[in-house]
Amino acid sequence: MTITRRQALAAGIAAGGLAAGIRPGLAQANEIVIAGSIPLTGVFAFAGIGINDGLSDYVKLVNEAGGIAGRKVRYVYEDTAYKVDQSVAVFNKLTGSNAVNFYYSDSTGFAKTINPELNRKGSMIMAGASFATELNDAKAYPNQFIAGPDYSDMISVLLTYIAKTQPGAKIALVNSDTEFGRDPIATTEAMAKKLGLTIAEKIVTPPTSVDVSTEVLKLRRANPDYTIFHGYVLAPLPEFMTQAKQLGLKTKFMGTFWSMDNSLWAKVGEAANGFMGVMPYRYYFDEDAKAPMLAKIRQMRPEYVSTAYMQGFLTAMLFCEAGKRCLDAKQEMTATNLKAALNSIKDFDTGGLIGAPITITGNSIPVGRVYQYDAARKVMVGQGDWINVSKPS
Repeated sequence: MTITRRQALAAGIAAGGLAAGIRPGLAQANEIVIAGSIPLTGVFAFAGIGINDGLSDYVKLVNEAGGIAGRKVRYVYEDTAYKVDQSVAVFNKLTGSNAVNFYYSDSTGFAKTINPELNRKGSMIMAGASFATELNDAKAYPNQFIAGPDYSDMISVLLTYIAKTQPGAKIALVNSDTEFGRDPIATTEAMAKKLGLTIAEKIVTPPTSVDVSTEVLKLRRANPDYTIFHGYVLAPLPEFMTQAKQLGLKTKFMGTFWSMDNSLWAKVGEAANGFMGVMPYRYYFDEDAKAPMLAKIRQMRPEYVSTAYMQGFLTAMLFCEAGKRCLDAKQEMTATNLKAALNSIKDFDTGGLIGAPITITGNSIPVGRVYQYDAARKVMVGQGDWINVSKPS
């Protein structure tokens, strides 16, 4: 059943009303609260668990260091199972019973649905798991931001890398037939033209299509130098790559953030060798450069942590940095002041989580690096420098 945004918001407001009876008692005046709609079950539980761990760990580090301007940070969350109506209900429940300053959103659908209510409240800013290009509009979404590049910027990083590595290359686009998958198609075509690259083929498939033989034959006819996937987590990428290699295609396969977790490709094995893609953050095991924050993460978690963990961890870091700047300026922690504090971040050192200083002038961090999977070592390996695709202001 498809649930409209209005229905989802109505369901959430009803749930929020039930929670209103416990509203004032749990909030403490001298604390900072991060709340989250987290998909701990359902199809994106693999990401939600990592995100939750990342948010929790950064809050723990901050509190162990004394908090922010003497205030402790408290993180509260509930499972949404990646359902918009449930996420809205969680939002109303958590914001009804806590004085929330920052909120983590689990999806594009929820971020868009809750935006009017977020603006009406005017008391918190939001970031989350979505990298949707639409959210990277500070006028339409003044109280939200993306802790990384949006999907169009991720493709721009890939195209910039391709144009530098192989000028004039031919490219095929393979996008899932979802809002997520279609997100960057128009900007990809415009960027490719600008960089002198040719879009040789465009393929759209169901998000988890298994039989891709027809699509692989299209790739063989187009014979692209690079094939860029977007809108998938894993399937059907391994099947594409296996069939293409069997047909002798030399195309290099690429992906975007949600298909770049190292553990996904470690399970695929040899067929994954050479897969490339864009990452906004360093991998857990990346020791190419000094990264003291990564070292702290490794101390807390001796086993591999996912790219979703890194996203949650960095989001919590930026929440706390915005709060710190707001308090240092002796300003009230309203959404307007917190967003202005966030946008004052310039040449900020993330402790190596991102391999370049970051500046947040709008709703995103338009920086990424291309990595390539080495099946023999079972790790993603950085290719070239970090690429900044910020647009002139």
